[in-house]
Amino acid sequence: MTLATDKRQIARAASIVMVAFALSRVLGLVRQMVIAGQFGTGVEMDAYQAAFRLPDLLFQLMAGGALGSAFIPTFTGYLTRGDRAGAWRLVSAIINLVLVILTLTAVVGALVAPWLVDWIIAPGFDAPTAALTVRLMRVMLISSVIFGVSGVLMGALNAHQHFLLPAVAPMLYNLSIIGGTLFLAPSMGVMGLAVGVVVGSALHLLVQVPGLIHFDVRYAPVLTVQDPGVREVARLMGPRVLGLAVVQLNFLVNTNLASRLGEGAVSAINFAWLLMLLPQGVFAQAVATAAFPTFAEQVARGERAAMRSALAATLRAIFALSLPAAVGLAVLRGPLIAMLFERGAFGETATDLVAWALLFYALGLVAHAGLEIVARAFYALHDTKTPLLVGGGAMLLNVGLSLALPPLFESLGWLPLGGLALANSLATTLELLGLLWIIRGRLQGLEGQRSRLTILRSTAAAALMGLALVALLWALPEANPLLLGPAGIALGATVYAGAAWALGVEEVRAIAAGVARRLHG
Repeated sequence: MTLATDKRQIARAASIVMVAFALSRVLGLVRQMVIAGQFGTGVEMDAYQAAFRLPDLLFQLMAGGALGSAFIPTFTGYLTRGDRAGAWRLVSAIINLVLVILTLTAVVGALVAPWLVDWIIAPGFDAPTAALTVRLMRVMLISSVIFGVSGVLMGALNAHQHFLLPAVAPMLYNLSIIGGTLFLAPSMGVMGLAVGVVVGSALHLLVQVPGLIHFDVRYAPVLTVQDPGVREVARLMGPRVLGLAVVQLNFLVNTNLASRLGEGAVSAINFAWLLMLLPQGVFAQAVATAAFPTFAEQVARGERAAMRSALAATLRAIFALSLPAAVGLAVLRGPLIAMLFERGAFGETATDLVAWALLFYALGLVAHAGLEIVARAFYALHDTKTPLLVGGGAMLLNVGLSLALPPLFESLGWLPLGGLALANSLATTLELLGLLWIIRGRLQGLEGQRSRLTILRSTAAAALMGLALVALLWALPEANPLLLGPAGIALGATVYAGAAWALGVEEVRAIAAGVARRLHG
């Protein structure tokens, strides 16, 4: 397979996944809008967000990252060698191990939930809020077991270059939570959200079954840690588990500290974080999901030069897409939040809280997007230790900054929760720079000249876009957010696309050419 073929394969897969991820993120946004209207940033929402920390940790380890990053390269190796029987035996063994491990973990987590909430997750909660958090956590832990199996199946389908059904799965998950909010929450309160999470995890799993049937899956009731493939997955997964645990520890620190900042702080931080993840999910996660199997194939074929070129091209595209999104979120944060959430229980005070946190989270959007790509390049190289070590350093920095910045913000008369968001952005940016420096040495460069040109030209185009948006807000200070938000998005996209085209940002030109081909094709 040629380098050009590899790049086209990534582009085709990314286009499919990006559309699906965009739809999923839109549904995720609708989910947050429905939840915000029902619960605002009150104590029930604080309890729900805090209760989600442990189930989300287990989700990220299994369905969201660690397992897939270790499983896909190993599984791809079997497929590359033509050993399909061994490949499906590996799938069976991993599924069975995951079921056993996660079931035990969920049971233990349910038993120690009161201690976790009181001492680690949300020590600032009062007794009734803490008790509600425990109940919600125990229900949502069921979803962790289901997501574990779903994560393995998702990896198997991605390794076959099948991305559609795994990308559709989060849509059904979001729809289930929306249903729980609309139809269960009026009678069950915030517990309706927890039920929606569990049902959504089951749908996340079931939607992938037709794809497995298509690829003639063969399940075997095997439970072993002696299989060479299982041992390789475990070897690769160990550091990745620790790495994601580091990331989740940052979330725990934020939740812990935010729980001490008064009612609504935990919810505001979470709403801002999810808004920042909206473009990151559409662009970075979609492209990274599509690129990872190709990176793994290139490594399995010993084609380091091809991987270097594909990685550099992918990073340039991600930078050209995520930078304007970061500028847009930072400048338009107030109108966007008011447009999306300000209704029902979500008032102007909640908008101000979320907007303040989003300003500082937006500063780290480019770094978060780049990490999605660079980390998978390391995993494709069967190196999960380097991201762990660099991420561990970033975690320590994040914790230190999370302790130092909120008091500094408060002394300046600023809302302290902004310090928590800024700490995350600074640490993530340094983490990305460190990993880029290391992998650049491993691959003997990352097409530095082309990459520098893309960065400079994209930055100039984004700066022009930012000035246009500031002028819009200055000219229309009293405009209805329902009009100002869409107008700002349209203006920003138009100015950035035009400026990037004029400045010669080749990635933007390539995207425009691809859209034109589809429209005329």
